[in-house]
Amino acid sequence: MNFNVVNEIKLSYSRKGNCERTILSSKDAVNIFREHFDSEEIDYRESFFTLYLNQANKVLGIKKISESGISSTVVDVRIIMQGALLCNATGIILAHNHPSGNLKPSAEDIKITQKIKEASQFLSIQLLDHFILTSDNHFSFGEEGII
Repeated sequence: MNFNVVNEIKLSYSRKGNCERTILSSKDAVNIFREHFDSEEIDYRESFFTLYLNQANKVLGIKKISESGISSTVVDVRIIMQGALLCNATGIILAHNHPSGNLKPSAEDIKITQKIKEASQFLSIQLLDHFILTSDNHFSFGEEGII
């Protein structure tokens, strides 16, 4: 048996298929997130998405990080950062929904946002905003000075 073999990791990157949408305002980002949240479940269960951007704020992609229960969802910072590194993102925007309709960030929302901000700063990736969505409104951490 040969124990000296190590699995090889291969990465590839292609700009093919990019939609070339640019984020110029929080409204632009919220609109993209709303296109990806299941409108029939936004008031039912919590989901968490990350939007990845290049240096010119053009959208590289969006990734669902988690989907869980009625009042919470698990967010793994490593999965968010992995996506950013794999698509060469220089900026990220976060969003999750509150099925309760309450736009006020919880202590856990603020804590996970801070953890993601620290990880992104370490990797020289800018955390641009974090949104809480309800079916008819949104809250911006950036606009409220929480980031």
